[in-house]
Parts: sequence; structure tokens; C-alpha cells
Amino acid sequence: MYMLSINPGTVVGLAPDDQVRLAKLLDVFNNHSAKNEQKNRYYEGKISLSEVNLGIALPVTMRNLEIGCAWGAKAVDVLASRSMFDGFVGQDGMADDELTQITVDNRLIAEYQKACRDELKYGVTFATLSARSARDRARVKIRWHSAQTAAAIWSGEKCRIDYGMAIIDTAPDGSDSLAWSPSRVNMYTDTDVIVLEREGDMWSAYYMPHRMGRPLMEPMIYDATSQKPFGRSRIKEPVRRLIQGYVRTIANATIGLEFATSPQKYILGVTDEQYDVLITQKFKQYVGSIIAATANPDTGEKPSFGQLQQGSLTPHVEMLRVLATQFSAATGLSIMDTGVVNNANPTSSDAVIAQEKTLIIMAEQLNTSNREALRTIAQMALAIKHSTTLDEVETTAIPHFKNPAMPSVSATADAALKIATARQGFANTDVFAEMIGFDIADIRRIKAQEQRAAGLAMLSGLESSIRDIEATGGDDT
Repeated sequence: MYMLSINPGTVVGLAPDDQVRLAKLLDVFNNHSAKNEQKNRYYEGKISLSEVNLGIALPVTMRNLEIGCAWGAKAVDVLASRSMFDGFVGQDGMADDELTQITVDNRLIAEYQKACRDELKYGVTFATLSARSARDRARVKIRWHSAQTAAAIWSGEKCRIDYGMAIIDTAPDGSDSLAWSPSRVNMYTDTDVIVLEREGDMWSAYYMPHRMGRPLMEPMIYDATSQKPFGRSRIKEPVRRLIQGYVRTIANATIGLEFATSPQKYILGVTDEQYDVLITQKFKQYVGSIIAATANPDTGEKPSFGQLQQGSLTPHVEMLRVLATQFSAATGLSIMDTGVVNNANPTSSDAVIAQEKTLIIMAEQLNTSNREALRTIAQMALAIKHSTTLDEVETTAIPHFKNPAMPSVSATADAALKIATARQGFANTDVFAEMIGFDIADIRRIKAQEQRAAGLAMLSGLESSIRDIEATGGDDT
């Protein structure tokens, strides 16, 4: 977790208006830093018992007991896995060569998956753009930043970012050689990228003007509202409470299992000497197959042996089922995704699809909002490449996403064959090949071999025609 303690008034070369902007950005960044760190902890499953203990069943001495919980990661990863960006497609249905090259240069398809996870984890993630170098403006650099390393101010009037900042690089902290702190921070405004660099305790600003007419920074936002334009996390407060309930219930079940494994026993009517032996050799008495004791000579009472009734894990299991059902309702995940066996688990493929319908709808909404963000990123990338303004960019390319329903190959192939029957020529398209299960590499190999076979057939036909002409003495009449 980074905390920025830059004093805007002491930054060398920073204009007064930009000092005000930087101060607002620092307030936003630092005020949300603790909450973002908490969301990251819940995603990683690092929840301590001291955070969930009600002070009734869990003893204070066990506050360091660690209970793993993957529900936070599940809430994010299962939805992110259904948002599959597949590149840009032009109006003619073919890949846009320029955007394809930008996508390859920036590993945009792979980077999107990481950015999508950060978007769902924190509610927003940011993309920043720049030319790779002043001399090589044809190559555009796209970099992604989570809410832990970036912040922005939203403009309701412009319906976009007004200005923002992102931590670009870190360096060892002078006061602690093991700690790293930000050493370069970029500010993004409508007219400039302002580079803030730290040397020791001194910050300096360098201005890099641009012609974009808007900040070279674009957010991907999940579940935005008018009150929260930068979205809401998948690991929001109600979901965190359910995760706490899971950790607390598992801890109680773990402690209960320990007592069930070594149930409490008792012996009545023993002498003081026998009592001392039993107390000093508890484990030996527990694992021994025979416990022998003579009558008490003082009272004449014969020792009696007994065992207290063991506690049941059934209430803990039932509580887990209740929590899993509530978690499923809050996140759109199926009960199976929580890892808790439930009588409501679907028993057929149709039932599985019906239970995943809510998640599919969420994925479609996620793709819709991210499609707009990626389209804006693509337009800015082309503007940087051609050294033009955003308004001067002419492109009809749109981002393409795979089907979030993730149907089986057999179901997709069956649908493709039915479409090919009703639509003439569809079977010769790349889309048909994709639907029946071939990936891009397979399609290229198939088309190349088809072209090779067609070429060989043409050569064979020419050779046959030449032989026929030679056999008739060159008379083609």
C-alpha cells in the first residue's frame, strides 16, 4: 500500500492551477488507500480472527489462527473469466491492421484480463497512454493501473475524467532500505502529461504537452451509479460480512472438531495419588486402551469412568450452507462456486445454465461498459500514432468479446450448422469455423491448406490442358 505525502506547493516547476489539482488527487488517493487495501486483503483471503470474533465462542487466545477463504477471489475471478476481450474488428468484419499491431505491441488481450480483475476488485482500473519515445511516436504504449496506484477526478459535465494521476515508478525509501515509495508520478490533464519526479525529498515537475483535448487516461468502471461514477467493488461491504461469517463459522467448526477428536472424559472417586498421575499423564491416559484404578481406601468408593457428550458439527455445516446461499445471491455465483455442498445444487446441464443466468447477464453488462472504454482507448492510441487530435481520428473498429455464456462446443457447433442451413455461404466464413470449435491458429492453417490444395488443382488442370493440346498437334479447334 502506497501513501503519497507530496506537498504540491513545494513541487518545483508545477503551475499554481496544477498544484490545486494535485492536492485534490492526493486527498482522493490517500482517503481511499485503506479501503482499497482492505478489498485486496479480502481478495487474497487474509482475514484474521480478531476481525470476525464476536467475543462469545472464539477465545481471544486463538486470534492468530488463520482460516483461508477464497470467496473474495471467487467473486472477482469467476465474473472476470467470462469477460474475454478478443481484439478489434473493423466495419468490414476483418481485423483492423493498425489496432491489431497496437494490441500485439501492448499484449492488450492478456493485459485486459489483469485489468478486468482489478476493475472488479476495486470498482475501477485506469489505462494511460503515451508514445514509446519522442522519436518513435508510431508505437503507442498502453499501461494499466489499479486503484491502489492511481486516482482521478470525475467531470459530470464532460462525462469523463477531468484529470488524474498514476504512480509510474518506485524507488527505495531513504529512511528504510527495505521499503519502496513512489519516485515518479504522472498527472494527466486536457493539455499535458505532467511528470513528477522525486530526487531525495525534492519533487520536480516536467510538462509534456499533447493535442488530445482530454487526459490520456481512461477508466474501466464496474457497476457505476450517479453517486459513485467510479463504480463499486465486487467485494463490497455486504459481501465482506458474508466472508467474515464464513471465516468465523469455519473457526468455530475447527475448534469444535478438536473437542470431538479428543472428547472430555472424567473419573470420579480416585485417590489423590491417582489424580496426580492422571493429570500429569493426560495424553497417555487418553490413548491408552485400558484405564485401571483401585478403590479409594479413605472412602471405599470405587472409581467410575465417564465421557461427556461430544459436540456436533451439524450446526456449523448448516450455517455454512446459509452463508453460501446468501453469498450466491449477493454475487450471482452458483452455489457450486462457493465449494459448499447444498441440496439446491443443480443436477442437470439446463439447471446449471439457469443458475448461471444472473452471472451471464452481469458479464454482458461488464462487456458493454468495457467495450466503450476500449473503443476510446483505441481512438486515443490511433491519435497518438498519427499525431492528430481525437476528433480527427476516423475508425469504425469496435472491441470484440467472446460469448460470456461459454456454451459447450457441441451446442455451438449445432447452432452453427443450423445457421449454415438457413444462410447460404455462412459455412465458408471464419465465424462458422470458430463456432464449430476452431481457434484462429487452426483457421489460418485450414485456409492456407485449402489455398494450397486449390493451387495444386489449378496446376494439375493446366498440365492436363497442355497435354491435350500437344496430343492434338496444337489444333485447339
